[in-house]
Amino acid sequence: MKKIILFFTICFSLLNHLNAQSQAPIPNLYKGTVDGKMPITVYIKTEENPCTADLMYTSMYRYNKSNNWIQLDVTQNKKKENEFILVEHGFSGVLILKKTGNTFTGLWISPDAQKQLKVDLKEASMTKKELENFAKTLEKVNYENNDC
Repeated sequence: MKKIILFFTICFSLLNHLNAQSQAPIPNLYKGTVDGKMPITVYIKTEENPCTADLMYTSMYRYNKSNNWIQLDVTQNKKKENEFILVEHGFSGVLILKKTGNTFTGLWISPDAQKQLKVDLKEASMTKKELENFAKTLEKVNYENNDC
C-alpha cells in the first residue's frame, strides 16, 4: 500500500512540475522603427490563460528617445493567428501587426486615424539582467495603470 501511495505521489509531483513548465511565461523583446525613423523597443510576455488554455499577452513599448513605457492591450486574431492588434493604454494609438517568423510588420495608427505610420520590428536577444529589468518594468507599468 505504501508503494502505491509513493508511486501516485511521485506521478502527481511530476505532472505538477511538467504543468508548471508549460505555463511559464515566455518573454520576447523586439526592436525596430516607426515610420523608418523613430527607434522603438517592444516587450511582450506570452503565457497560457489558466481558464481557457488560449495564449494571453502582456506588453509595453517605448520610443527609444523616451524613458516612458506605454502599456499595450494585445489581442490576437482568432482566424489568422499571426495577426495582432495592440492598443496603447489610454487609447493614444493602435498598432496593427502581422508576425512572420521573428519579425512584426504593420502600422501604427493615431486615435483619429489621420496618421498611419509603418512599423517594422525584429526579435532581439536579452541578457538575464535585461530580462529581469523588463519584467520588473512591465509589472510597474501595469501597476501604475491599473491600481485602484
